[in-house]
Formats: sequence, structure tokens, C-alpha cells
Amino acid sequence: MISTNDMRPGQTLDIDGTLFTIINYQHVKPGKGQAFVKTKLKNLKNGAVAERTFRADEKVNLAVLDKREMQFLYEDAAGLVFMDNESYEQLHVPLDLFGDARKFLKDGTVCMVPVHEGNPVGVDLPLTMVLLITETEPGLKGDRVSGALKPATLETGAVVQVPLFIEKGESIKVDTRSGDYISRSN
Repeated sequence: MISTNDMRPGQTLDIDGTLFTIINYQHVKPGKGQAFVKTKLKNLKNGAVAERTFRADEKVNLAVLDKREMQFLYEDAAGLVFMDNESYEQLHVPLDLFGDARKFLKDGTVCMVPVHEGNPVGVDLPLTMVLLITETEPGLKGDRVSGALKPATLETGAVVQVPLFIEKGESIKVDTRSGDYISRSN
């Protein structure tokens, strides 16, 4: 149990058996009345974001998450299979915990997997991934309009917008949070 005065963004709370991560936190002291804490919480089960207000100095349950570095092995009917890099044990992660970032996951990717009481509660992909372009339209000579983009299919099947000069067979760096092209990869 911690006081709402001690809450910080990034912490995980256990509220009525559901895990929430604190996205935003604001302590408010109005001119009249008691102080309160406004929070923006993300439900780790379904990804929904909700705002919740607590009284100042109210006690809440702090969930202890064990963040493990794990390597993605393969996908099966039960979900995604990851291997713990220290103990070499395998862990099944349901697909619904992954979200949109799943389209950038390739075999062998090392991710951070937060675990609560032996159960995975999410997967944190690296912020950027280097992926190979398997299909895109060829760039035409002289077609160098500044800021113009075209679709490109990556080795994982994801489609991202890339500049016109990018060709099939090149490796690019992609932001896994937004799905945006960042740069060519060496």
C-alpha cells in the first residue's frame, strides 16, 4: 500500500483486482477544501485509458511487476512464446496483450515482459526496429518531391509510409510506437 501523495507515472496499481499503469499524475490543492490527486490510468488488461481522482493521502495497492528480458521465439495457437534470457524457461503471452506493435515483431527480438504473480501483463517492444523492405514501388528517376511518401511492405507484413527514394531490399529503422519510418539502416 502506498499513499496517493507518493504515486508517480510508470507505477502499476492494483485497484479492485485490475492492474492499471499511471500515465499522468497531478496533485491539486484548491483554495477551499481538501487536496486531491487526478490521475490518468491505463488498464493493462484491455488497454483502455481512464481518469480517476483520489483523495490526498488515500491508500492504494501498489502492484509489484517483475520486468524480464525475454526473446521472442514463435507464435502458436495459445499466443506468442517468449524465452527468459536468464532461466531459459518459456512463457506464453496472449495476443490481446500485445496490441498494434505485434506487426513489427520478428523472430529473435528481445523484449521486456512485465510479469505479475507469474502471469505476463504486457510486452514492451524496443522503441525502434530495423526491418527489411520486401515490397514497394520503384522510385522513378527525377521524382524527388520533398516530403512525398509511398507504401512499403516490411518482412513482418506491416505496411509503413517511406520516402520515394527507398527501394525494395533495403533495411529501414521504424518507430514501433507510431509505426513511422525513421531512417535507412546501415
